[in-house]
Amino acid sequence: MDYLAILREKLTAFGELVTAEVDLSAPVPHCGEWTFYDLVDHVGQGNLWVVTAVAELRGNHQGDPAPKDPAELRAWYDGTADALVTSLSADPETEAWTFTRSAPRTIGFWRRRRAQETLMHLWDGQEALGTPEPLDAAMAADGVAEVFELFAERMIKRGLATEPEAAMTVRATDTGQSWTYGPGEPVAELAGPVSDLLLLLWQRKASSDPKFGWQGDRAAGERVLAGPLTP
Repeated sequence: MDYLAILREKLTAFGELVTAEVDLSAPVPHCGEWTFYDLVDHVGQGNLWVVTAVAELRGNHQGDPAPKDPAELRAWYDGTADALVTSLSADPETEAWTFTRSAPRTIGFWRRRRAQETLMHLWDGQEALGTPEPLDAAMAADGVAEVFELFAERMIKRGLATEPEAAMTVRATDTGQSWTYGPGEPVAELAGPVSDLLLLLWQRKASSDPKFGWQGDRAAGERVLAGPLTP
């Protein structure tokens, strides 16, 4: 998967949401009290954070708030996106600071992570503006894998989630892929389109959504999902 090309595409699509007419005060439903402005500021600051992580091998970058004029905000955001793509265009094996030691501390890590981050926040921005689109199936499947490979365990290590009491399986009805998380044999299965599964794991959809189907011990499965599995 060409994460750098995907990242470039998603960064561009996110930037195109920032128009002269955009309502910067529009709420972003699944991001607490954030407005659309806060979302753009978050994505842009995250871009610069990773640029610093690569260039200076540190993870404590703090930038000034983004401008609040829509035209200036778009120019600022585009600048952060360009800087990120340039930074991550180096050899993917190049050393970089990352927030985890469970994955290689390289530019390659950030290519995947920022592609997934931008994918999710692009959806958040679209939803805030009333135009949400399904996530690309291949990227959504990769995102589900990333949740179980990286974030679920990290949430436990950080004391933000509890160890799952049982195992459950998450199955994508459109791609045929499945993932199992937790100890022992799975006691429940949740099935649905892979785009919706990723949105569920990132707390953008509820497990009661009619697109999902359950088998086995649903109550136990719900407790696993309640982890939480992601920040």
